[in-house]
Amino acid sequence: MALPPSVGETLALEARALLTRLGRVKPFALTMPSVPAAGVSAAAAQAIEHHLIRGRRALRAQVRGYLRWLKGPQGRGSTPAEAQRRFAFLKLRFNAGLTQFDIFADALTLRGEVDNGVWLGGLDVAAEDAIALASRFYDPPPVVTYLDRGHGAAIRRARTRLPGGGENPVAIIRVPRERMVGSGIASSLVHEVGHQGAALLQLIESLRAALEARQRWAAEDERTAWQLWERWISEIVADFWSVAKLGVAATQGLMQVVSLPRAFVFRIQVDDPHPFPWVRVKLSTAVGSFLYPDAQWQILDRLWESFYPRRGLDAGRRRIIAALEATMPKFIRLLVRHRPQALRGATLRQAFPIAERQPERLRTLYEAWRRDRTLSREAAPTLVLAVLGQARQDRRITPEQESDTVAEILRYWALRRALGDLRGVARLPKALAA
Repeated sequence: MALPPSVGETLALEARALLTRLGRVKPFALTMPSVPAAGVSAAAAQAIEHHLIRGRRALRAQVRGYLRWLKGPQGRGSTPAEAQRRFAFLKLRFNAGLTQFDIFADALTLRGEVDNGVWLGGLDVAAEDAIALASRFYDPPPVVTYLDRGHGAAIRRARTRLPGGGENPVAIIRVPRERMVGSGIASSLVHEVGHQGAALLQLIESLRAALEARQRWAAEDERTAWQLWERWISEIVADFWSVAKLGVAATQGLMQVVSLPRAFVFRIQVDDPHPFPWVRVKLSTAVGSFLYPDAQWQILDRLWESFYPRRGLDAGRRRIIAALEATMPKFIRLLVRHRPQALRGATLRQAFPIAERQPERLRTLYEAWRRDRTLSREAAPTLVLAVLGQARQDRRITPEQESDTVAEILRYWALRRALGDLRGVARLPKALAA
């Protein structure tokens, strides 16, 4: 049965309508209403635009191919159902292409908001620093941050599959608006960066293998704990990345995020990749104490215990907590001494700037920067955020000063990326001046 001309014409018109819609999708470079300081990095912008250009070209070719098929002998000889089936799949691919456009649009349109747009430019700079390690163990992807509603941050990692196919060309980090309150933003940001870094180092795979081996040799009363450490390892590595880059600021931020009603804090779900909040904070303070010995970690640990005392828990949860606490020191040693192949013989601890994040050094830098604010200009963004977090822990900076400081330092980083060297041109943030 030949395809009726009316059917072929109807489907051809629908396909041509897809082409007109595709033609109205403009490059972000022509549509984003943001100032230069609020823009994403050149590498991120090019990666996104080139990915979408390739996608639009492929879609156009598919639509035009369908139109040629309709006019050709195969199309004219097909049934209406077959012609419609082909068009339906074509439309699904078209919608998937627009979904990819919207993913990036959601991350970029906020750059037009007053203040928020520029702060996002600064957060991009901080995220790029957070993903960098002491040596170039990998080629880091461009990073784009954006604000959205919700409680926790999230990442769509670079080089993962996008809806409709193709690899994501950039890492996209969603930051909750409620986190934009001082240096606490750094904890969520660097945690999400840690997920990307762990993927680039293939850390989760190698750590899982080490933890599975540990389970086989564990005593019966410890085996459950090692199984949980293995199940939670993805989130634990991201938390470790945050502590290793930010020091006590990471644990402060984590406590802010997971300070929930008691029922949630002690809710143990064995199929959840996240450690339950109570033990997650306990592990963060223990990792911090291991990397940066200082009495402040015991203070934070006791504070957390006072917020959420374990008394009143049922016997099952008490047993799990006891097993986790008993194995925690061994687990931390396994984690920091782990040597994934990607680190070329280095331990995980050696890949991070642990020496320059020691509490006493952060305190010394804070005092020096208060006397001469120009000294903070060339410091790594995560180091600046670590200094501010330490000052907050030491009660050397008020929440109001911290919030103003973070806003100004984000603005400075965004301007520096947009305009180049600002020494002698831009006024430094008031940070650290109080």
